[in-house]
Amino acid sequence: MKIKKLPKMIISLNKDSIPVSKEQDAVFLKNRVREVAVKIKMGLVNQTRLITAASELVRNMLRYGNGGICLIEVVSSGRINGVRLTFSDKGPGIADISQAMRDGFSTGKSLGLGLPGAKRLVNEFDIKSKVGEGTTITILKWANG
Repeated sequence: MKIKKLPKMIISLNKDSIPVSKEQDAVFLKNRVREVAVKIKMGLVNQTRLITAASELVRNMLRYGNGGICLIEVVSSGRINGVRLTFSDKGPGIADISQAMRDGFSTGKSLGLGLPGAKRLVNEFDIKSKVGEGTTITILKWANG
């Protein structure tokens, strides 16, 4: 008899929603992410990775999506805690997600390392986008991972 391994259950412990429409909001968001990471005892290296990924995603949300909302959640799976960030905008959307996730691709005047770079910095990365409706990106960084 085979025993199926159950999927990892993630429980949201705390939520905070932050509207982002200008650069000052992005600074507030990054500071709030740092506070939450410190609160769950995330190490400095992982804090830096999470904040760097968040900085890139909030910059994209401002530049391409005309702002949006970021949901900050403290999540738990068993005995480990993490921070999950969900960035949602009502911008033009991304026509080709696989192309946008390639290093070097950019629709602006950047190096094109934002989305794939952010993905490399976190434990989990999910992107959903619909042209004309907007984009939602969810990242998760475990305190010890």
